[in-house]
Amino acid sequence: MSRPPLPPFTRETAAQKARMAEDAWNSRDPEKVSLAYTPDSAWRNRGEFLTGRDAIVAFLTRKWARELDYRLIKEVWAFADNRIAARFAYEWRDDSGNWFRSYGNENWEFDEDGLMARRIASINDLPIRESDRLFHWPLGRRPDDHPSLSDLGL
Repeated sequence: MSRPPLPPFTRETAAQKARMAEDAWNSRDPEKVSLAYTPDSAWRNRGEFLTGRDAIVAFLTRKWARELDYRLIKEVWAFADNRIAARFAYEWRDDSGNWFRSYGNENWEFDEDGLMARRIASINDLPIRESDRLFHWPLGRRPDDHPSLSDLGL
């Protein structure tokens, strides 16, 4: 299975890969998201270590059951050959109505077919007031005219 764009990445294809990842995660569909990863993909997400698509699906199912009204923006920080470093922020609320903005960095490594073989994520959560939210599009894909992280000063 091939998942273009393929490495080695250019500035344009790295940005395209990041937007595709953002769109998939904003779908909040664990099965769909898992298809962007190799069957034996290795993850570190905060303090959790995962291997394989089944573990990714289980993780994302738990995540989006807890992180409600999830909206994410990703932005390429750096790229070379088959690797991309991205920064991101997402907003979500818990089941008590408390809002958070989570900030993080991801390091991605892709195989020759464009599937992500490794994902290393470091994330920090910041409680915010609902009135401080910046991500106001309907659930799903971020509109093309919505500001980026840099545009928002994040």
